[in-house]
Amino acid sequence: MKHNLRSARWFDADDLRGFGHRSRIMQMGYGAEDWQGKPVIAILNTWSDINPCHAHFKHRVEDIKRGIFQAGGFPIELPAMSLSENFVKPTTMLYRNMLAMEVEELLRSHPVDGAVLMGGCDKTTPGLLMGAISMNLPAIFVPAGPMLSGNLRGEVLGSGSDTWRYWDKKRAGEIDDKEWQAVEGGIARSYGHCMTMGTASTMTATTEALGMTLPGASSIPAPDANHIRMSAESGRRIVEMVREDLKPSDVLSRTSFENAIKVAMALGCSTNAIIHLIAEGRRAGFDISLADFEAVSRTIPVLANIRPSGEKYLMQDFFFAGGLPALMARMQGMLDLDAKSVTGRTIGAEISNAEVWNDDVIRPLDNPVYKEGALAVLHGNLAPDGCVIKPSACASKFLKHRGPALVFDSYAQMKAEIDAPGLDVTEKTVLIMRGAGPQGGPGMPEWGMLPIPQKLLKAGVSDMIRISDARMSGTSYGACILHVAPEAHLGGPLALVQTGDMIDLDVDARRIHMEVSDAELEHRRALWQPPKPKFERGYGWMFARHITQANEGCDFDYLEASFGANPPEPEIL
Repeated sequence: MKHNLRSARWFDADDLRGFGHRSRIMQMGYGAEDWQGKPVIAILNTWSDINPCHAHFKHRVEDIKRGIFQAGGFPIELPAMSLSENFVKPTTMLYRNMLAMEVEELLRSHPVDGAVLMGGCDKTTPGLLMGAISMNLPAIFVPAGPMLSGNLRGEVLGSGSDTWRYWDKKRAGEIDDKEWQAVEGGIARSYGHCMTMGTASTMTATTEALGMTLPGASSIPAPDANHIRMSAESGRRIVEMVREDLKPSDVLSRTSFENAIKVAMALGCSTNAIIHLIAEGRRAGFDISLADFEAVSRTIPVLANIRPSGEKYLMQDFFFAGGLPALMARMQGMLDLDAKSVTGRTIGAEISNAEVWNDDVIRPLDNPVYKEGALAVLHGNLAPDGCVIKPSACASKFLKHRGPALVFDSYAQMKAEIDAPGLDVTEKTVLIMRGAGPQGGPGMPEWGMLPIPQKLLKAGVSDMIRISDARMSGTSYGACILHVAPEAHLGGPLALVQTGDMIDLDVDARRIHMEVSDAELEHRRALWQPPKPKFERGYGWMFARHITQANEGCDFDYLEASFGANPPEPEIL
């Protein structure tokens, strides 16, 4: 067995390099009995002092190690970028691909046979998965888990969703600073990621649907004792996976990604699922695109009654109702049950005994939260390469709309002007913000949930059409049209819209159109001047030259599987 281990290339050679590796690991207090003939397991830990979603990872890494030791493996902890969604500016999306590169190269360059990926905060999940897929060593994902439900004087609070709701109340003068501070103290009550169906819960759930976690792992609340047991079991399982040589390429297939897309729709997922699943799929060699989302958007109902698409429940309730295995069992007729899991069994086998314990949290097919999928893909002369909207989380009256544009050239301009008392805006107005795409942002920040102008808030308006080339937090809601491609920074049609242009939206027809003639658009294009580059050196300079557009997953073009063969194993000379 030991000669079949990748790590044996470092530790078993009877030469000067082998001596150096053995003597240096002995320098840390280990003996040959610790590693010899045993799978070496890298634990990629994205803990940091400024990532509340991963605050418990200091403890969970020890639980994972315990499981690895129990199964006869040798764990080594490798720190990786934490990507704290709350604090990293301008956006963690600028650095998702950097994490993916780090993961791939950490695994390639170290003497490891398999990996446990620890993540949960929005971009860590896809970043870890993308890197592990590209490296293709046996790997299992340990989700951080959602935090406990928030509370304000007996009212249940949900991450993000209630932040926006109370912020609008504050701007409208309906609550004072004291109540606003009470919201601050009550909305995040434990470690763990957002407990609404935001990007974090969406991506950990789709990772489970892909078969890359233990069954049920993504739904367990972070402080729950079940989370500790799941972490240890993941440690035991990765050792077995190394012995079975079960790699991501053995687990993932095109139907795995189709399953994940269908599950995302049934969950009332974050719009960010589109970008991340496209990127993950293309790392695995599958040409996942907007068309795959649109193909199921009319046929998969929203079954998870979780905010913001749902009415009142949060992830803690979803876990108690049976979690993701229960939801997948309820929709099993729509899934490929022969898709594989890191357990070595099929998805069908893993969900065969799952039950739903609360029919209001996980709805039956004949009583969905929303009759179609959570997301819709639109095309038209404003977005030739597509854009997205979350119909399940916006007012239905806006799904067919025609109104005049009010254009902001940047988030800074929008923020400075949106609450001006004299702003020429009505509920019919279409707010447009540009310059916030992958290159324009830079990094495509979550600025797409543009605030309702204060004068309209005070008049009782709570939703309106908003269009941008930005992303939106998965905890957000409203009639927001996002990911407009190509972005304005590259001279896409969004760059040519002018205040007063009429915008026509028809979600059922999957159409978005600006009522401007082709001749006029060509005239405007001739006058358009490209913006000054955001970066002149460093990582940002590289980012701007290689980042793909939103409809292509925002990966670096040279990291997609189609770009070229993987590098060879490092030489040990």
